[in-house]
Amino acid sequence: MIPKNEKTNYAREGATPASVSRSPSATLCRNEKSLPAWVPTFIGRGIIRDIRARTPYYASDWTDAWNYRVVPAIVLIFFANVLPGIAFSLDLIETTQQYGVAEVLLSSFMAAFIFSIFGAQPLCIAGVTGPITVLNKTIFDIIERQPDAPNYLQFVGWVYLWGAILHWVTAALNWCNFLQYVTLFSCDTFGFYVSWVYLQYGVQVITRQFPSDGGSTPPTPSFDSSTATLDGAFVGIILALLMTVTAFLFRTLSQSSYFHRHVRRFFADYGMPISLVASSAMAYWGRFNAANPTTLPTGHAFMPAGDRPWLVRFWELDGKWVGIAFPFGFALWVLFFFDHNVSSLMAQGTEFPLRKPPGFHYDFFLLGVTTFIAGLLGIPAPNGLIPQAPIHTTSLLVMGHPKKLDIEGAPSIDGAQTRASPSRRPSVRDEKRDAEKGHVKRDAPPQDDSALTRTRSRIHAPRTEDMLEPDPTQSRDGEGDARRHEVAVAVVEQRVSNLAQGSLCLVLLTGPFLHVLNLIPRGVLAGLFWYMGADALQGNGITRKILYFFRDKALTPADEPLRRVRKSRILLFVAVQLVGFGATMAITQTIAAIGFPIIIFLLVPTRMWLIPRLPFTPEELAILDGPTASPFTMESVGGSM
Repeated sequence: MIPKNEKTNYAREGATPASVSRSPSATLCRNEKSLPAWVPTFIGRGIIRDIRARTPYYASDWTDAWNYRVVPAIVLIFFANVLPGIAFSLDLIETTQQYGVAEVLLSSFMAAFIFSIFGAQPLCIAGVTGPITVLNKTIFDIIERQPDAPNYLQFVGWVYLWGAILHWVTAALNWCNFLQYVTLFSCDTFGFYVSWVYLQYGVQVITRQFPSDGGSTPPTPSFDSSTATLDGAFVGIILALLMTVTAFLFRTLSQSSYFHRHVRRFFADYGMPISLVASSAMAYWGRFNAANPTTLPTGHAFMPAGDRPWLVRFWELDGKWVGIAFPFGFALWVLFFFDHNVSSLMAQGTEFPLRKPPGFHYDFFLLGVTTFIAGLLGIPAPNGLIPQAPIHTTSLLVMGHPKKLDIEGAPSIDGAQTRASPSRRPSVRDEKRDAEKGHVKRDAPPQDDSALTRTRSRIHAPRTEDMLEPDPTQSRDGEGDARRHEVAVAVVEQRVSNLAQGSLCLVLLTGPFLHVLNLIPRGVLAGLFWYMGADALQGNGITRKILYFFRDKALTPADEPLRRVRKSRILLFVAVQLVGFGATMAITQTIAAIGFPIIIFLLVPTRMWLIPRLPFTPEELAILDGPTASPFTMESVGGSM
């Protein structure tokens, strides 16, 4: 039941009581005040509400960082962000000769600084992604074919400016409300595509280490193909496999029953960075060192590629190219609208018990600011990262052992409902203590919910037991069933981890650390790509549905929701997703790759209008699809579909 005063508040906002969030995050009930009469009721409404909702928690975003979970999160995300970003940009660096490692590192720092200091969703990690490097490379391929080709960085500056303007218009007109139609159908398909891009780039990094035949690969300042050796290429393959296998070994051990709980937690927190450092060190051992495997290219400290000025005078571009840049800016806007917002949704998914409000409109406005600055400095434009954004939130999870689960909204032990407010928000330590006492609030459908809601809740329930090793402070020796009963009781929601990993990117721009970066073999980066891609594939909804057909029916649980869906309908649903994935992957391999953001964007109307017309029952769709984030998170964009 909803208290009378809450019904009044939601009626004032034009919502129904049924739209009240029942997620763990809803312990913060936001009673928004009506806007002043002089404020337009439409333009900028979403930005203003995001700022109002998030401002009361700004101080706690810094004080809550006094938690050990922040340390492994910084280390993990630093390696998972900066190295793939550099590896993604290798193709762009070697093709255009307009970018270098310094540009990638500066872009990552700028995004981390702006979103951690000013953003409403500091858990979302932004940086240089594979899709933006594909877009920039395609732009270069297109304009270089013209007889009077313009200056590349000036042209990209206008592309970014047009994209930034569209970002600001989108945020001001509240178009981020479109995210309420984004479901797991679109997110799983896009995540499936990103996972395969990681795997593809890993193979590409390996193949480019082989010496070219007949000089078919022109030498560049960053990499001279004539210096590559066959022995070095094979050593790169060995290092890639070593990196992949070692990282998966650490992850498997962290989820096993071997070793002490503190050791398992250490493997979960630092397994991937240890694998990367150890694999890189192997390149300088014995005959591996004699093979001289190819390493990362670096330039001068704090200097862009070619020692050009940092400021790009894009306003000096000829007028005709300014207009031609607009369609490319539109493609950039489409890409970032989907990519960044989906990254934010996944970083605030239903499996994370978040307690601070989101801010999609305001953050998308800030993304326009970072895009404009990127064009001004001649660096790749950053945006939300998949899978780094949800990995960041996962690394900040606090696990606990509740003895009893109290349904949120039900009377507490003193007979009254408890809801936190910005002035008295429970700390992570309070939440862990409450978990031990058995008062953790979890998602549960109310008694008046429909059967479809209950079905969707079960199939898309949190899977935190597969994502993170239990918190050693909450585990006790001698309890054989301790792991089975652990749940995520809190997330360390703060801004320090994002800011710190971005600051480390700036440290890498100094001379000594650029030398260290130059020691990392490219084969290790290929292994990192394979590990992150395979790990993301393993947790993807498309993969789980495909693997369901290979499971032994006798060993499949009787309450498995997919049992209630006809196999032909599972195949049909997955087939539609694979068509979207195949179309996106195929177009990125051609000169028409500039249009791949449109294919990604079309996934949403496909789910809205095509899927319901196919022979699915409502219950089957409830099982096969579901919301990406909790109702609390989706309140910022008007709720979920």
